[in-house]
Amino acid sequence: MGTAPESTPISSIVAALGITQGQAVQELGWDSDVDEGVRDAILDALGDDFVYDAIEAVDVVLLWWRDEDGDLGDGLVDALTDLTGHGHIWLFTPKIGRDGYVDPADLTEAALTAGLALANTVSVSREWEAHKLVRPKAGRR
Repeated sequence: MGTAPESTPISSIVAALGITQGQAVQELGWDSDVDEGVRDAILDALGDDFVYDAIEAVDVVLLWWRDEDGDLGDGLVDALTDLTGHGHIWLFTPKIGRDGYVDPADLTEAALTAGLALANTVSVSREWEAHKLVRPKAGRR
């Protein structure tokens, strides 16, 4: 099993993301630069594949995003399409100094545009961090 740069086992990172077996998890924004070790660990925790064409609402959306991917606010609004009212988004962005880094001010502005709040951030690998975005309590169904 791989480890993150902080010597945290990947299983601990997946636990910090709160991904568990039985959840419906949709993945958006995959490209060749994503961390396959993190993806594999999430899939192992799920015991199933990611949802790609949602027939029913999903519990979690994993959104891989780089600065050059376009307007993050639009990306977050699109990610809400298949999300349950109590679900959340894990927005994976490159860390500072990495290609595709997303400025925190842009992330905050995009979250507000999408009607979301930043709950916390987790370092998931040497290259990527994940930001948990949730609907404000008053907006959850």
